[in-house]
Amino acid sequence: MTTSDAASVVSAADLVSYNPSYPWYAIRVRSRSENFVYTALQAKDLSGFLPTYTVRNRWSDRMKRVELPLFPGYVFCRIDISRRLPVLITPGVVEIVGVGKTPEAIPESQIEAIQIVARAGAPAMPWPYLREGQKVRITHGSLRGLEGILLAAKKDFKIVISIEMLQRSVAVEIDRDSIEPKDFYGNFKAAV
Repeated sequence: MTTSDAASVVSAADLVSYNPSYPWYAIRVRSRSENFVYTALQAKDLSGFLPTYTVRNRWSDRMKRVELPLFPGYVFCRIDISRRLPVLITPGVVEIVGVGKTPEAIPESQIEAIQIVARAGAPAMPWPYLREGQKVRITHGSLRGLEGILLAAKKDFKIVISIEMLQRSVAVEIDRDSIEPKDFYGNFKAAV
């Protein structure tokens, strides 16, 4: 694969029957093992959800549509956390995501929102997680290369550029598509 074109419709791998009393958990899986793990969880009669999106990839001789996970490296599963061993021993599973060694459930509303997008067939693609106050860098346009702090006001995004010695700042309106966030280590992440 050499180039990816714009993403198109998001789809969901079949939602298996589930016990709605169990919460959703994110299962971290080995790289490129999402489909394999999802299928293995289904074979164990566990409720799973693997949202995907479609991209057009260009090979040297042709274009092809490929389905990729909307959340690379993760599969969602409804489980009774006190009986998590069948999930943990599934080939390809790394861990159940949580705080430290304690698995943390994902709020039902967040999974429902992704399922609604999947059922609607709405165009979707992975996007870097941004929060207000995060250090970002502009990647496109005449302001390319500038770094600042992200602000969100209604539907507009602004980047704040500061001169610390003067203790003064300037806010500039920017396009959401033209920024990339800094990661935990202070490095900029390229957009997914």
